[in-house]
Amino acid sequence: MNILDNHRATDELQALDAAHHLHPFTDTAQINANGARVITHASGVHLTDSNGEKLLDGMAGLWCVNIGYGRKELANAAARQMSQLPYYNTFFQTTHPPVIELSSTLARLAPADLNRVFYAGSGSEANDTNIRFARHYWASLGKPDKSIIIARKNGYHGSTLGAASLGGMSAMHAQGGLPIPDVEHIAQPYWYAEGRDNSPEEFGIACARELEFAIARLGEKNVAAFIAEPVQGAGGVIIPPSTYWPEIQRICDAHEILLIVDEVICGFGRTGNWFGSETFGIRPDIITIAKGMSSGYLPIGGSIIREEIAEVFSQKGGEFVHGYTYSGHPVACAVAIENLRIMEEEDVIATVADVSAPYLEERWLSLADHPLVGEARIVGMMGALELAPEKSSRKPFASDEGDVGLICREHSFSNGLIMRHVGDKMVMSPPLVITKSEIDELVELAHMSLDQTYADLKQRGMLKVSQ
Repeated sequence: MNILDNHRATDELQALDAAHHLHPFTDTAQINANGARVITHASGVHLTDSNGEKLLDGMAGLWCVNIGYGRKELANAAARQMSQLPYYNTFFQTTHPPVIELSSTLARLAPADLNRVFYAGSGSEANDTNIRFARHYWASLGKPDKSIIIARKNGYHGSTLGAASLGGMSAMHAQGGLPIPDVEHIAQPYWYAEGRDNSPEEFGIACARELEFAIARLGEKNVAAFIAEPVQGAGGVIIPPSTYWPEIQRICDAHEILLIVDEVICGFGRTGNWFGSETFGIRPDIITIAKGMSSGYLPIGGSIIREEIAEVFSQKGGEFVHGYTYSGHPVACAVAIENLRIMEEEDVIATVADVSAPYLEERWLSLADHPLVGEARIVGMMGALELAPEKSSRKPFASDEGDVGLICREHSFSNGLIMRHVGDKMVMSPPLVITKSEIDELVELAHMSLDQTYADLKQRGMLKVSQ
């Protein structure tokens, strides 16, 4: 039986899944008891499950299916490349046409003088690479003590040992002896929850200057780099105040610190530009890429490196003793090339900037009027709703963090909308090709889910403020 065309009954698939499949970021006992939702088909911005139920994918998979589902051009590109050269590595002084063409395309699209690309299989792997890059770069310049990487609390950079250490999520650090040595964390620019009586602008400056204080405490001669997302995605679509990134840039420039900008989510159009660095006026030394590079159709990630840094590797670094079996995989590169071709030829980024993002912003911000919403925020094609027991105080619920968000997520899924909950925040990040009518559908389903959640909370006595 071809499971792709004639799949088993849902209960049989769920039983096999429970018996043999361990899911990421999942309570195994819980999913096995409830049964996983089995997704079998997708087209455009919609998914279909094994029971024939249709869902609007408000998360673009995992922030990645930028051009939507079902683009046969990408399948055809993969098939052509598999027929010609299904695999070869880029070790041993070899290369191949797909990796050459993709590298050239990325250098053209990336900001300023970010011209060299090192490939990985994911954003997690790429950020592990960035740790190696930053440390080897300074060692090559005769400064081996510059090894500390500074990152942000509640940032997310992946889930490998190195990437999860860079990330500042306490739940991840509680498992497996993380973080690794020489990784430090400073505050996140999360004004809604942590800004207290400061204006957003004052708070942005204060958060950025925590980096300068950390450099002074650790010693500039010991700090290699600062890494951050333009917008914290998995942390809850935390959009920094306007003052934050200019001050971060000033500090990195003043203290000889590499600036690594994790664009795994923000890259390839999510914020209305090719890269989030352009949206926020950042000048990175290294950009981490993945997800939208292939619209999630095949795994691929990488690091785009500023020319001046890459030249140090060429002139002084000797052999960079690092790489992956699938660095620059030819089929993944071919699919990424086709994905980027479609985005350019169909003016996807311009449509986002001029049409989709402004309309989504208008509709999404209208949800701020709902009695359950403390704040609605959005940049480009990613947004969040802060669920709150009262609108004015910015105080959290008395219940455990995430309880309310989970209730809202379950209503959302039942209504046919994939939204993600991050604590008591609801976040969305739909495919970039979503139409105005589909945006209307998304917002209407979100509003319905908020109504149902609010009614649930009132009935359960959960509309209480934490003291």
